[in-house]
Amino acid sequence: MSTQKKDLLTLFDYSTEQIREMIRLAAEIKARRHSNQYNKLLDKKTGVLIFEKPSLRTRISFETAIYELGGHVINLASEAVGVGTRESVEDVAKNLERIVHLIVFRTFGHGKLERLARSSSIPVINALTDSHHPCQALAFGLTMHEARPDTKLNVLFAGDGNNVCNSIMVLCAKLGHNFTFAGPKGYEPDADVVNRCLEVCAQSGGSVKVTNDLHSAAPDAEVIYTDVWTSMGQEAEAQERRKLFIDYQVNRALIETATRDVLVSHCLPALREEEITSDVLDSAHSVAFEEAENRLHIQKAVIVHLFS
Repeated sequence: MSTQKKDLLTLFDYSTEQIREMIRLAAEIKARRHSNQYNKLLDKKTGVLIFEKPSLRTRISFETAIYELGGHVINLASEAVGVGTRESVEDVAKNLERIVHLIVFRTFGHGKLERLARSSSIPVINALTDSHHPCQALAFGLTMHEARPDTKLNVLFAGDGNNVCNSIMVLCAKLGHNFTFAGPKGYEPDADVVNRCLEVCAQSGGSVKVTNDLHSAAPDAEVIYTDVWTSMGQEAEAQERRKLFIDYQVNRALIETATRDVLVSHCLPALREEEITSDVLDSAHSVAFEEAENRLHIQKAVIVHLFS
């Protein structure tokens, strides 16, 4: 396996400097979308997308990114491939590495992604697992770079300590922001992820706090982030989760207790009037759709990094 091979599995694998550089590069690529120096980077190269979970933004932004970088995209239907069922994870990797140049994988267990990356000599990008969603967090980083450049931020994540929460927390720790999670007891982010972020914060100057009291955390919030209360694969828990999470809704009353120019974001898709109300998601505070657009530009920057 080539020593030059790089992946994006989680942001723990990247230094603060590398993350800042990818965000800076994404901003440059965005400003010169149709005339930048990377438009032929993937000339005569093919990227394969294997998505075992539904997707709108991740799929369309990766397809567009690879196309605009000069490459060709193949979407492999997950049920046809059967990664780990019809064919072993390792055999899928060994076949793909001999034919294509990039694998973008969206799956459930993070371990399957890691096995694919270990077995492949070509770059592998995490397009979401149950544990991490690094491209979403990087898009958030680009959005904050545009909205609050060179600012140390107080970021509040309200709701479920899920994969998006984990990756936003890692990004904040790496960039030296103050991150607070507020959600119901028993739904806090993974303790190992929290502890690793605390270690990162010792170097970056950031902080991480976990609480069950949303309203005590809100007054200092300069950014409030949320996500659905029931993630893919948890549908059977939806009714119970609605009861537990209702006090963690991002609504107008919560926004009014935060800083005056607080920003609000969401990884989307949003269940309006559940984890976030429409009057907030569609308000001047919201940067959720700007962040969705930024998925394209940050994913281009990730690909440039992996092929550099």
